[in-house]
Amino acid sequence: MSSLKADFDELLERIKHGRDFRQASFEPIYYLVFSTSKIIDVKRHMNAWTSKLNNAGWTVNTFSIYENIQDILSNSPLRKIWLSADGKAPTDWNKTNQSLAEAVSKGQLLARLDKKLDEIKDQTNPILLVTDLEALHPYLRIGAIESQLQGKFVAPTIFFYPGERTGKTKLKFLGFYPDDGNYRSVHVGG
Repeated sequence: MSSLKADFDELLERIKHGRDFRQASFEPIYYLVFSTSKIIDVKRHMNAWTSKLNNAGWTVNTFSIYENIQDILSNSPLRKIWLSADGKAPTDWNKTNQSLAEAVSKGQLLARLDKKLDEIKDQTNPILLVTDLEALHPYLRIGAIESQLQGKFVAPTIFFYPGERTGKTKLKFLGFYPDDGNYRSVHVGG
């Protein structure tokens, strides 16, 4: 099993060289796939990886899925209703998760990532690190967002993906969701 450091170094080499010419509709989307048991290790490496990218001449930008979901849910006009309903039925997780998933998946998270991609496009040598994908559970998976942003990825974008590779293009989010082969990206690790 390869190490996170080796996987990250391989990912950087792939970014440097781009994707194979045989692949159609190239967008610079890369996934660093790692076991869920390494989520904390990835977070520990993030500062070193960011420094390494900066030293290599990249303008590093970060988009935290967790921070954006937290902001969406904290500032939702439905927040008071959710808190009231939760107080009446605190163990009704299905209902709670369904309400929260609706708020997250109605396009706010997609719009925020789209805005971030637009903000960085004119930077010198930009790269975007999309972190904290585990915060999408149980709301949605990143593949749904990636596919809706097709054509918008002009800067290399690295998704730090907790899960498993189950083939060349298939990923299994968090190791227990069903395989999903709808990714148009390069996968390293996993």
